[in-house]
Amino acid sequence: MDEIISLIQNRDPEQREFHQAVKEVVESVRPVLERNPEYRQQAVLERITEPERVIMFRVPWMDDDTQVHVNRGFRVEMSSAIGPYKGGLRFHPSVNLGIIKFLAFEQVFKNGLTTLAMGGGKGGSDFNPKGKSDGEVMRFCQSFMAELARHIGPNTDVPAGDIGVGAREIGFLFGMYKKLRNEFTGVLTGKSLDWGGSLIRPEATGYGTVYFAAEMLATKSQTFEGKTCLVSGSGNVAQYTTEKLLDLGGKIVTLSDSGGYIYDEEGIDREKLAFVQQLKNIRRGRMSEYTETYPNAEYFPVDPALDYNPLWNHKADCAFPSATQNEINALDGKNLVDNGVYVIAEGANMPSVPEAVDLFVEHKLLYAPGKAANAGGVAVSGLEMAQNSMRLSWPREEVDNRLKQIMKSIHRTCVDAGDSYGVQGNYVAGANIAGFVKVVNAMLDQGLV
Repeated sequence: MDEIISLIQNRDPEQREFHQAVKEVVESVRPVLERNPEYRQQAVLERITEPERVIMFRVPWMDDDTQVHVNRGFRVEMSSAIGPYKGGLRFHPSVNLGIIKFLAFEQVFKNGLTTLAMGGGKGGSDFNPKGKSDGEVMRFCQSFMAELARHIGPNTDVPAGDIGVGAREIGFLFGMYKKLRNEFTGVLTGKSLDWGGSLIRPEATGYGTVYFAAEMLATKSQTFEGKTCLVSGSGNVAQYTTEKLLDLGGKIVTLSDSGGYIYDEEGIDREKLAFVQQLKNIRRGRMSEYTETYPNAEYFPVDPALDYNPLWNHKADCAFPSATQNEINALDGKNLVDNGVYVIAEGANMPSVPEAVDLFVEHKLLYAPGKAANAGGVAVSGLEMAQNSMRLSWPREEVDNRLKQIMKSIHRTCVDAGDSYGVQGNYVAGANIAGFVKVVNAMLDQGLV
């Protein structure tokens, strides 16, 4: 297993996020490989860590001043062992092949936990939609889809949204796909309700993260009632995590964006949350504007001189990192523990560095890794695919209830896998083992492909 990790690191030395994701999974599944020597003979680690297909392409587009720009597009189709490739598209300047591979690799196991028939993939571009006009975003999306369309389909690869890709971008992408292929199919999820989208889809990742955390609390006979919660980010995941925590009696005191974070000791209530949603979703403003309307709150801009994020250095009971990968470093992890946080549920993908994860596991926190806790988003994407296949639209209550049951099932699967392999209470190991075993057994059933 150590040789596999070294091989991957030497083959693509610049892909640090991918190395991190692979190492976590490989270390978690050691007891599985020891108990099943046939896995080693069948080289399952080598196969599951190498994408089935990597697509990289240029994306030329023209801005409003007729200046031509060129960005890079990616789609990593990691595994189709249990269904068509499924995973989001991310438009952000930080996007590179290593980040897309890490996200695709995580997606394989996340999708495996959902109980739905979906493989794993991920894609995106280093294009930054912030500050662009609707026309510029449309032209970029059309150029992006002009290449991607030949590689995807409702039974092949079904992308969704991610950072920088919301309903606007999904609409432009779908319109171009429909024009090129002359077919109206469920090839993308996250669509608007009027033409094939699903209720609860925007809320799903945030709601699902809270549902999973509630299941962890239930093992201690506790609820969210009266608990203080730290939430990072201010996009869909953070907004709907906040909404569901309010439904369950939690008190949310932080939200953030790339410029800094707000700390509202009085708590972010529904009125304040509605302000944040209007600020971020419609005006596309900055969190620094929050204190102009609510002066009792404090705003802390990002300080590059600090070696920790002060958002994670407040007294609280629960933490929901919902912004981006590796936002919690080792010192942040220590601060969370020292400040009494004992429930951590990841709304983002891999937001905690390995040293922080080790600290959470060592202190026996109720810690839910992203591949389990934030699987609600892709779960409802799967439900959208099912509705599209049947040409039906389920009511909100039915989708929400299905989401809740899926998150309960994921929690039970993680617990059972941990119990089976002697790592009781370790949700990281439980999630990795459960997803790994399901995907690997499907691979072996299908032969050497």
